[in-house]
Amino acid sequence: MSQTTDHSRDTASATRRFHRKALTSVAAVTLVATGALGTAFLPPSTPAYAQALPQTPITAAEHPPGSFAPIVNRVKPGVVSVKVKLKDDASDDEEGGGQQAPQNVPPQLREFFRRFGEGGPGGGMQRPQRHGGGAAQGSGFFISADGYVVTNNHVVNNAKSVEVTLDDGRTLPAKIIGTDPKTDLALLKVTDGAPFPYVKLAHGAPQVGDWVVAIGNPFGLGGTVTAGIVSARGRDIGAGPYDDFLQIDAPINKGNSGGPTFNVSGEVVGVNTAIASPSGGNVGLAFAIPSETVQAVVDQLRADGKVARGYLGLQIQPVTKDIADSLGLDKAKGALVNSAQDGTPAAKAGLKSGDVVQAVNGEPVTDARELSRKIASLKPGTKVDLTYVRGNKTENAQVTLGTLPNDTKVAANDNGGSRGDSQPRLGLNLAPAAQVGAGQEGVAVMGVDPDGPAAAKGIQEGDVILDVGGQPVSTLSDVATRIRAAESDGRKAVLMRIKNDKGTRFVAIGLQTKNG
Repeated sequence: MSQTTDHSRDTASATRRFHRKALTSVAAVTLVATGALGTAFLPPSTPAYAQALPQTPITAAEHPPGSFAPIVNRVKPGVVSVKVKLKDDASDDEEGGGQQAPQNVPPQLREFFRRFGEGGPGGGMQRPQRHGGGAAQGSGFFISADGYVVTNNHVVNNAKSVEVTLDDGRTLPAKIIGTDPKTDLALLKVTDGAPFPYVKLAHGAPQVGDWVVAIGNPFGLGGTVTAGIVSARGRDIGAGPYDDFLQIDAPINKGNSGGPTFNVSGEVVGVNTAIASPSGGNVGLAFAIPSETVQAVVDQLRADGKVARGYLGLQIQPVTKDIADSLGLDKAKGALVNSAQDGTPAAKAGLKSGDVVQAVNGEPVTDARELSRKIASLKPGTKVDLTYVRGNKTENAQVTLGTLPNDTKVAANDNGGSRGDSQPRLGLNLAPAAQVGAGQEGVAVMGVDPDGPAAAKGIQEGDVILDVGGQPVSTLSDVATRIRAAESDGRKAVLMRIKNDKGTRFVAIGLQTKNG
């Protein structure tokens, strides 16, 4: 019995030793995987992860500042709280200045999007009741010793009077010099009490992951400092035609609108403008206008009190993958020209429907919105070199920009989106447009198979097909000929230009061989 007990005790002791060794091995693997043992390599049991790492160990990044206090002490005097008394007829909208939240935000943000200039006295999480003659609050910052202040347009929109409160407690009247609703920027001027402490706009864009510090007036609590990082760049949230936001995760709330976001050098890298939030409070999704945009707009507001933008006179749309395939392009990049309006700078320079603009002054154009932003950032009268593809050739044209008319919408059309491949049989009933009273050019769509490839691309009864594969069509045989030509050229898709009461657009329909 004693021997049996001793044997059981020895077995249990051995089992415990085995478990301890196993746990030690597991701990070692975990430490290696997290880099805590000083190596960036994973054990052979996870080859996919090991292959994803660089050949040399990853070096540690620069340490973040131990404290943001030195930066804050330097720049905080240049930040102001903006208080606005609204006109008697100002609408009772959600945020300061009476500007509605945009309607074109991505679906995942639509419910949560907020503009934020704290409305009404007192602050708080609930939306205040504001009627005519109400008040609004926001933030801003001095950019010059003589009293120029940058803020958001939606903070001062519908303002009867504006005051700014400085970090030293002074409250001074401010005059609106100019506003630019399309970028949501405004320039104010404080005349009493100069010289003022001011901050500088950064000349370069921050990198994703850079530390940033935001200072503002959330919920009326002026001089509030928060910190975070740049989460993303080039965000388009549907707020305006020239969206190019920095996304940051520094806590931003109502009343921070118009306030600055600084880099660790104390330069302004962005103007806080919008948040995405289910409650109106911070959830780590804030958007700031980048300093390059701010500088360009402020320079014009300071000189002229308004912003004049360059104008090409093109109607454009994105280049999707199937459109790129139909045009024989290697990549789905650039801006596809729907039409060049008669008498406009682009038309005079020779651009026409079907061209794909790929660069401005040698700088690549990623998509249609980027072309719009690049041209709008330039002043009328500026000469620009456009690089574009026509057919299989790369061409260049010099264009002298006109002035964007005030009532001209940005000519970017997103209706050319891809929804999957389709077959050469289009699922359309067609007739010459001239025969059915649909105009003197093109082929009219008389019926659409709801399950066909054309319907999947949004082609509807009443549309008119103007050209196929870059060539005008007027008969059914023209359409068939152009499709066969695209197949013979090895195209993966055929490009059609469609006209309806909303304008013209390009649609690319994928080509596949029929297998019965």
